[in-house]
Amino acid sequence: MTTSAPPPPHVVADLAPTGVLRASINLGNAVLAQGTLDEPRGVTVDIAHVVGGRLGVPVELVTFDGARKSFEAMATGAADICFLAIDPVREEEVAFTEPYVLIEGAYVVPVDSPLRTVADVDAEGVRVAVKGGSAYDLHLTRSLQHATLVRNDTGVGSLLSEPLEAGAGIREAVAAFAEANEGFRVVDGAFMQIRQAVGTTRTRSAESVAFLRDLVEELKASGFVADALERAGQRREAVAPPA
Repeated sequence: MTTSAPPPPHVVADLAPTGVLRASINLGNAVLAQGTLDEPRGVTVDIAHVVGGRLGVPVELVTFDGARKSFEAMATGAADICFLAIDPVREEEVAFTEPYVLIEGAYVVPVDSPLRTVADVDAEGVRVAVKGGSAYDLHLTRSLQHATLVRNDTGVGSLLSEPLEAGAGIREAVAAFAEANEGFRVVDGAFMQIRQAVGTTRTRSAESVAFLRDLVEELKASGFVADALERAGQRREAVAPPA
């Protein structure tokens, strides 16, 4: 836990206008949050409690099973802060800190697939399962030139019921899927680096955003983020470097 001085009252009122810090938690990313919608845990939950503690207000965890819903809560004012990947589309409405965790995006394919590299996936006739509204959905929407995205609520899990050529997701999730389901393998390489950050709406003051940015840097430097990842069974090495 960190011990720096609390922010001024106007920053507290700006970030927690109801007197409670409402933190949007996405359980759709197992690196960042685990547990259940009623009892979440993980690095994002730990950071949310540090932010609330620094502000001197209670924390309410507003939990969702996907990034799209978590983003919508932030954008509509149902939450005060969020934990999402930085993306140009989201940045239109959300002011992000620098990343606290870096995650790779990877593909999974049937074991006998001819697709061997990331470049192979972007071809005519290749259909890629992706969780709609996720950071990798947003990225692949911009970057894929030939392959077709098949958006759903289960992501790579839909490969078990649909004869698609590939699935996209965070590396840890697709690796776990391939390990648990015989007949699938992870494609070599990564199609993106996912920069996970703390965010709040752009309606907040520059001072409030600076408070969040400084706190994230402090938590990375102190080892708090690495320790939180380790407690959750995740790799300490996923911590993003200093800004």
